[in-house]
Amino acid sequence: MTIIVTGGAGFIGSNFIFHMRSSHPDYRIVCLDKLTYAGNLSTLASVMDKPDFRFVKLDICDRAGVYRLFEEEHPDMVVNFAAESHVDRSIENPEVFLQTNILGTQVLMDACRKYGITRYHQVSTDEVYGDLPLDRPDLFFTEETPIHTSSPYSASKASADLLVLAYHRTYGLPVTISRCSNNYGPYHFPEKLIPLMIANALNDKPLPVYGTGENVRDWLYVEDHCKAIDLILHKGRAGEVYNIGGHNEMRNIDIVKIICKALGKPESLITFVTDRKGHDMRYAIDPTKIHSELGWLPETKFADGIQKTIDWYLNNREWWETIISGEYQKYYERMYG
Repeated sequence: MTIIVTGGAGFIGSNFIFHMRSSHPDYRIVCLDKLTYAGNLSTLASVMDKPDFRFVKLDICDRAGVYRLFEEEHPDMVVNFAAESHVDRSIENPEVFLQTNILGTQVLMDACRKYGITRYHQVSTDEVYGDLPLDRPDLFFTEETPIHTSSPYSASKASADLLVLAYHRTYGLPVTISRCSNNYGPYHFPEKLIPLMIANALNDKPLPVYGTGENVRDWLYVEDHCKAIDLILHKGRAGEVYNIGGHNEMRNIDIVKIICKALGKPESLITFVTDRKGHDMRYAIDPTKIHSELGWLPETKFADGIQKTIDWYLNNREWWETIISGEYQKYYERMYG
């Protein structure tokens, strides 16, 4: 079995590669990544020289390059993690989000149609559903919740989802989609909330929190997400959407206070900043479908997961310090230039 994993040098993609190598040691994994600012090749250092692993520096929008890769590798499955994913960046520059997240997805599916695959899996986000009110804790996103996007990022992901489902209906392409809540864990790029707070706290820098920090997110340990995608790939029904949630809602301000306490840092470091434009208030996923159909449940309690995450950042300072300094972007040129 050969699987192409796009965006595999990023946070969730790299964790998925590690999971699949452990769970399916007989699989060949081909990682395709453009190595934008969020792709870090050093993350994959432990697998780069393995005979059943291949890394290819490539943009998913590069149709000729993608087709050439399919001709060389004849993949059985494609898992698309490749995406521009930071909401703040999408507000500043929407165009690149539309190009990568929509047109790049089209290129991948066209390649799947041309060369044939057993499964194309689109990694989406719960942000396509918009948000939920804070005063209605009884409400959750289900797979039937109407799409109601709030940012250029979520709109681009929702567009890609609709395109994926259209390719299934029109061309019979065997597709699945997963929409997941916020992930956390090792190798998380330090512009996102949890790693940013850890890095800043360790350096005694201000901890910037949007608005009053009341925004609620459903947090899922990245390894649990990878297990869910693995199940969907092998047992999920073609043409279906599966929500993946952690049943673990937390306010942003509470997350920051937990990190301060764990690192022995004062809460006086917390600095409230101007809120994000169109900031969603609450995300909450109902994962009943994936549980009832595939037997998946999150395994990692937040108290355990956040401690494992903090410990990882403490023990791997060089990884995130080189990112903060910008040195990691020179890694590919040093290794392969």
